Order: sequence, then C-alpha cells, then structure tokens
Amino acid sequence: MWYDKILLLFKNKELRNKLIIVLSLFVIFRIAANVPIPGIGAENLKRFFAENQVFGLLNIFSGGALSNFSIVLLGLGPYITATIILQLLTMIFPVLEKMYKEEGESGRNRFNQYGRLLTIPLATFEGYGILTLFQRQGVIGHLSLTTLIASIITIVAGSMFLMWIGEIITEQGMGNGISLLIFAGIVARLPVNIFQTFLSWDTSKIPSYLLFFVLSLIIIAGVVLITEARRNIPVSYAKRVRGSKMYGGVSTYLPLNINPAGVIPIIFALSILLFPGMIAGFLGGVPGFVGTAATAMSFFFNNVWVHGILYFLLVILFTYFYTAVTFDPKTISENLQKMGGFIPGVRPGESTTKFLNHILNRVLFTGAIFLGLIAVLPNVVSGITGVTGFTFLIGGTSLLIVVSVVLETMRQINSQLEMREYDGF
Repeated sequence: MWYDKILLLFKNKELRNKLIIVLSLFVIFRIAANVPIPGIGAENLKRFFAENQVFGLLNIFSGGALSNFSIVLLGLGPYITATIILQLLTMIFPVLEKMYKEEGESGRNRFNQYGRLLTIPLATFEGYGILTLFQRQGVIGHLSLTTLIASIITIVAGSMFLMWIGEIITEQGMGNGISLLIFAGIVARLPVNIFQTFLSWDTSKIPSYLLFFVLSLIIIAGVVLITEARRNIPVSYAKRVRGSKMYGGVSTYLPLNINPAGVIPIIFALSILLFPGMIAGFLGGVPGFVGTAATAMSFFFNNVWVHGILYFLLVILFTYFYTAVTFDPKTISENLQKMGGFIPGVRPGESTTKFLNHILNRVLFTGAIFLGLIAVLPNVVSGITGVTGFTFLIGGTSLLIVVSVVLETMRQINSQLEMREYDGF
C-alpha cells in the first residue's frame, strides 16, 4: 500500500535525509520569492498582473515572485530559455549535437555548463526589460542609474540561485529539480487562489459551479490517463549459445509514451510566447514608428484568440521538436541490432527505423494535440460555464505540470525504494 512506502521512505536514513534536503530547499525558495528587491515600491503590481494575461501566467510559474517583485522575480525563465536556444542550435551545429547525444555524461555536462553561462546575459536582458516596462507602465517609480544596476544584479543573482537550487534537488534523485521548483511555485499559489475565489462567490451561479467541477474531474482524469498511457512495441531477442549456456530467447517490449515529451513543450512554448509581449511593452513608450508598432504588437499578442491559437500551435511544434532531440529511432534500431533484438515481423536495420518512425509519428500526433488542448483549456471551460474564479483547478498548463511532476517524482521515489530493497538481499 502507498502508506507502507511512505513509512519505508522515512525509515531509511539516506532517503529521509534526501527528503529533508529537498523540503528545506523548497522553504528557501518560498522565502526568496517573498523577499522584495530593495528600494522598489510594489503598490500597483497587483492591478498590473490582474489586467495583463501574459505576465499573470508568468507570475503563476514564478510562484508569485514576480508580483511580489522579489529577488527571484524571473524564476527559472532565463535558464529554461537558454536550454531552448541551445537545443535549437543542436539542429544547426553538428558539434553541439554530437556533444549532447554522442559524448555521454561528460558531453551533457559541458552542454549544461553552456546553458548556465547563457543564462546570465538572458537574465540581464529580461531583468532590464521588465524594470523598464514597469517604469513606463507606472507600476514602479523612476529608478536612478545606481538603483537600476543594483536591481539588475539582484535579479540575475536570484535566477542563478534558483538554477543552483534546482540542480541540487536533481542530484538528490527525488525528481527533476527545475520541474519541482515550478511545481512548488504553482502549489504555493493555491491557497491564495482559493481565498480569492471564495471572496467572489455568487450563489446564483451554483449550477455553473457544479458543471465546472464535473468538467474539472473529467479533465484531471484525462490528464492522468494520457500522461501514463504508453504504446508498447514488442521486441524479441535471438537465442545465443556460448559454451554450455544459452542466452537470449526472451520477449519484452519497448514502451513509447503517448506524450513522450512530457510537460517540456508547454514550458518552452510559454517562454517563447512571453518574449513578444515583453519586447512590445519595453518599446511601447518610444516615440515615432517604433513605439506605434510596439503598441500594435502588444495589442495583437494580448488578444485572447491570438494568444490561444499561438499557444496551441507552439506547443504542438515544440512537442515534435523536443521528441526529435531526445528520441532517435535510428539509434534505437542500431542498439537493438547490436544486442540481437528485433521487432517481430520487421527486418533489423533500416526497416526497423522506418517502423519506429511510423509508430512515433502516429503516437506523437495524439500527444501533441492533447498538450495543445490542455494549454488552452482554461479559456474554453470558462467560456462554457461562465466561471472564471476556479481556473486554478483546471489551469491547463499548471494542472499538467502538477500531475506530471507528481507522477515522475513517485516513480523516482519508488525506484529508490526498490533499489534499497534489493540491497538487503
């Protein structure tokens, strides 16, 4: 039973210490998210985030750090953007692709180091852009040059600090640190969302509320089902005789997730989608043609329909892209052939690669459409029911991240427990 595993988790000293470290880092993250940047007032921030959909969504992922104007207001956005840029560059520069895919652990470590270095200029640019935008929107007062430089340095240091915390969490083997920090930020806002929702409770909309909750349960069940769904490809291994012993001759399967890219495409799409709004806001106060074009671009990207359609398309695009980067049918086919494995009814080599590509494209289409629908789901359900205050329950992106992170963390913990059970024999 699940409670037996929880007891085992706390009984094992090593796992208990790892869990304490992870929870302590969560506490540090939440403290940092509520420490404001010195010298900046934040009186108009609440109104700004209530009116701006794009930055409101970014605020959710930072766990409220952006609306608090805290020292970690950018969250993990610059690091995620740096990772996106480097993975896109692997398709252009063969050297980077070889480093990421063929050089093993040392190559991935160097690749990750480049991501950390690229995070610094991106955080500087984003920090300066947000401060300039907030000044022009009247959210904060005019900043002197000294205060501006100090604030940018604080923002960059905050982003690097969160990146470091995320990597420490990953090293504990309890799940992906970056995803867990985003998860912690979303969950931390849950009590605030519940409180704000009940402040606007309307008894005349009880039937709409009931319909909303029914749809929420269906959506949550669907997210769990698709996240866990797999297409199993049968694999057999030829019998080999060495001396007096026989090896192989077994049958297994190659599991292919319906959603092979997980939650990464949604995070990537969101990071890219935020840039036009930030640039438009940054240039909106400039006189002349540039300012006019920036204002028009800001109006265009803040349109609900435009935002929803672009979000949907970007999620589908990044689902295919991320899967192409992380899942190579040719490499899998070669590895199967080296180990004496084959798919029944399919010739090894090129035929196996084509078969895997065919299955992957069919599975990937379903997963991509599902992710795209999840991303735009809050607006659709709110439009059907007329209820807007409870969107945290079906928050599309937020829900998928929470479900995916919980399931992945459970798998990681189970593997840690099983490994220690085998150590006892």
